[in-house]
Amino acid sequence: MAQILKLPVQASKLGYKRVRRRVQAPDPNQLDLFPQSCAQILDFVPPDFGLFEQALMWDERGDPKAAELYARAIDQEDCVADSFCNLGIIESQEGNTIKAFDCFTTCLKHNPRHSEAHYNLGNLYFDQNDFRLAQLHFEMSTTLEPSFANAFFNLALVLAINNDFAAAMRALRQYEQLVPEDDRQIASDLFETLKKSLLAAKNSRVGAT
Repeated sequence: MAQILKLPVQASKLGYKRVRRRVQAPDPNQLDLFPQSCAQILDFVPPDFGLFEQALMWDERGDPKAAELYARAIDQEDCVADSFCNLGIIESQEGNTIKAFDCFTTCLKHNPRHSEAHYNLGNLYFDQNDFRLAQLHFEMSTTLEPSFANAFFNLALVLAINNDFAAAMRALRQYEQLVPEDDRQIASDLFETLKKSLLAAKNSRVGAT
């Protein structure tokens, strides 16, 4: 009988990753027109922002206007792959799973090495309990962007669910190396669970011989 992995309560997968790309870095000496604490949002777009940048600006505020702007960016071939990726996150958050799949896969048609799209598609497959394909896309994401810690953590989870505990622990060690010390507790808790599961699986195989 396969060992059932009992995850710590806090060991849920980490969320989607939006593509963030700016035309230029903000000037630290320039007044911030969009302070976080301000209730009023100024409808101002820097003159050098294309449609993708405009969509991203609204997206980071949670404004539904972002979806329309991403669609316009795609129509005008402005950062097409990135626009599809971010639009896929919006669709997934709205519960439009089929549209989200279409966005992420279309992103990969434009750029097969798009690390965020592979990671987000892995999350979407994870949510649909298709752990084989989730593992495939998380592995692609870690290969394409080996400094992205969240992909290693989610890969560790799906490997554990797929009963590959040794590989899960290797992925978790990668996660621990990439995150600040304050963020390692969740990894430590999961690591202990994985060690117990691996030991139980080994004992089960020995007992069956």
